[in-house]
Amino acid sequence: MGGLFALAVSLCLLMSFNIFIRTFKERNFLSIDTLLIVIFLYLSILIGFSMIFLILDSGGFDVLVDNGVIMEGSYLERLHTCLYFSAVTLFSLGYGDVIPIGFGRLLAVLEALIGYVLPAVFVARTVWGLDKGS
Repeated sequence: MGGLFALAVSLCLLMSFNIFIRTFKERNFLSIDTLLIVIFLYLSILIGFSMIFLILDSGGFDVLVDNGVIMEGSYLERLHTCLYFSAVTLFSLGYGDVIPIGFGRLLAVLEALIGYVLPAVFVARTVWGLDKGS
């Protein structure tokens, strides 16, 4: 069941990136529509990665350490920790209270890379679009 859910989350992430790429090809970047698409893309990534962390944790893999202790608690507490860690990682804050271990490190690096690249791509594409339009 966890594998099927992970596949569904991965599919949703890929669909979000597909929408983002189509937006790059079709629209003017200085618009409310584009801003909303970027916000929803960030939310999709944040929720998607937190679900992956939660699925791995529910599957018996230790992926996050919360204040020096392997993540524990009720399902909602672990969901909260995963959402928090995903947001802190995606936006490159890195407070250090929740840290990844094992396979979670690779996922955290991937999420941080996406968090660094998206704004740069957005700004570069906007500048390119403005330059091309003049």
